[in-house]
Amino acid sequence: MNVIELKNISKTYHLEKLEVPVLFGIDLTIKRGEFVIIMGQSGSGKSTLLNILGLLDKPSSGSFKLAGIEVSKYSDDELASLRNKYLGFVFQQFNLLSRISAYKNVALPMIYSNSKDETSQEKPSKLLHLVGLSDRMEHRPNELSGGQQQRVAIARALVNNPLVLFADEPTGNLDSKSTKEIIQILKNLNESGITVIMVTHEPELSSYASRVIKLQDGIIISDENKNTVLDKDENSQSHIYKKKVFSVSRIKDYFVQAIGSLRSNKVRSMLSILGVMIGVASLIAMLAVGKGAQKSVQEQVESLGSNLLTVQPGSAQRGGIASESGARLRLIYEDIDDLQANVEGIEGVAGIISGRAQVVGNGKNANTRIQGSSFEYERIRSIVPLRGRWFSKDEELERKRVVLLGRTVVANLYGDPDFNPVGEYVKIDRTDFQVIGVMPQKGSSGWRDEDDLVMMPLLTVLYRLAGTRYFNLLNVQVKTGADMDEVSQAITQRLLLTHRFLPTQTDAVQVRNMAEIQEAVSSMARAFSLLLGSIALISLLVGGIGIMNIMFVSVSERTKEIGLRKAVGANNKDILFQFIIESIFVCCSGGIIGIIFGAGASIIISKLADWTTSITLFSIVLAFCFSVIIGLIFGVFPARKASLLNPIDALRHD
Repeated sequence: MNVIELKNISKTYHLEKLEVPVLFGIDLTIKRGEFVIIMGQSGSGKSTLLNILGLLDKPSSGSFKLAGIEVSKYSDDELASLRNKYLGFVFQQFNLLSRISAYKNVALPMIYSNSKDETSQEKPSKLLHLVGLSDRMEHRPNELSGGQQQRVAIARALVNNPLVLFADEPTGNLDSKSTKEIIQILKNLNESGITVIMVTHEPELSSYASRVIKLQDGIIISDENKNTVLDKDENSQSHIYKKKVFSVSRIKDYFVQAIGSLRSNKVRSMLSILGVMIGVASLIAMLAVGKGAQKSVQEQVESLGSNLLTVQPGSAQRGGIASESGARLRLIYEDIDDLQANVEGIEGVAGIISGRAQVVGNGKNANTRIQGSSFEYERIRSIVPLRGRWFSKDEELERKRVVLLGRTVVANLYGDPDFNPVGEYVKIDRTDFQVIGVMPQKGSSGWRDEDDLVMMPLLTVLYRLAGTRYFNLLNVQVKTGADMDEVSQAITQRLLLTHRFLPTQTDAVQVRNMAEIQEAVSSMARAFSLLLGSIALISLLVGGIGIMNIMFVSVSERTKEIGLRKAVGANNKDILFQFIIESIFVCCSGGIIGIIFGAGASIIISKLADWTTSITLFSIVLAFCFSVIIGLIFGVFPARKASLLNPIDALRHD
């Protein structure tokens, strides 16, 4: 039976604008069981002919049948399938993968084959025993001699029971002893029924062949048959071998190959993982800080209550331009009782004034925020003193010198935030005040410490410290069920009336709904969180670009490996998926490590800077998914470049 039939095969290489013809109308038939040697001077076309016969290269024109299959118009993936099933290759440079053992090198073509069975794992061992290397299975190629490496290459070529074995100058890099051993192995394989086609420039090797073909200038000048070869098997398949790319075992092999490649290039892999890790950790930490700030602000605003209105004087100017009224209303203590008595729907009113002052106590001093408020402030804001009590209505009216201290002030003056200062005296503006309580802990609102505070009656601040009858704002609690907008309008009109403003001068006073303020502040916090997250995403994107560059370098460094894999049967999808899996594995590893480091960084920031941080499941999922997407996107380009390499060009790459 004819295993190879060539009719009028020609090959021309196109180098930019230059055409280089190499083969001219080759007609050749090779029967099963022949040992064919192709000889010729350098440039005669013998290597090109062998590459075409081995389906590593395509002819420019002509008909090529392999085992009865017309293959001249087959796609790259179809040719890869045929190489894996029908052909075996032995190269002059051995082309073994240096990072894996002899056993794994022999098993390499099986990765891309569907003919796996229970005994398939034993094949590499049996073949290594056949070529006399049973004691070198776990050795890497750099631990073997040239002759031993070529024996490993022969065992690899036989692992899928090929119909034809191709040998391209298999003894070119060997000494005379190793040359005889390799040729004898090929001779024995031929006698067992395998068709052997070998290219060589050594005339003395022709004695081993049953047929010698000589080429000159791309033409067969002689074809010498030494003896008649008996066809030992007439039952050869003549149909295309379909590959199943997405089988479970194939995907498992992809992962094994990808992880093995990453392990063999530890420094490059760690740098890639580090780039993703930094991006993911930054994203987690930034989102935690932003979410924590948002949560803290929301808690602060929500503590004011959703049925709360704030009233404060309007601005005499807006954006540097005078307002229509040109005046601003000034709040006085009498407004508190007037509003509560004359505006329907009000539950309570509290006036507030604030400023900063130096507080002295226990031989220490601290600059802190002073806030005066009405007696009603305790009920409106649901304040429960941590220690002691709130001041009474009488103490407010009598302008008593009593204060409540925040925990930060207690810590600054007495050295311990848990110290009980009730009954102690502090001096503010050279005036003694008695401590009657400690304010409940509020924590931080962004970068502001809400516990750095001294609270006292409103009239005490107005007349003993500030020396004024005007204060900053009013907190108005609206009754449940009352319409907030109607109460707001009523407050505005009442204040305009009592302060003798025209009804149209509504810009002289501002009444704000805390629910609206809460939404505005929350919106700002969300924008802040989004800004921080965007910055972190950019760092993750930069990490992805780094991965792409490293993958491109990897493709360049592993070009010969890619050519070898294609020569033994890997198709474009096999190479594509292996490189994509490598990229995704790097990003997943970096993502997981980055999540751990990001969470740790968030905790450290919270402890050291005393900021509220909040790590959410959403931020973790977002960071991890984004890292995987980065790996997929930036891994596709170099992976596709690797998959489209021509096998023969890749094998020749230096």
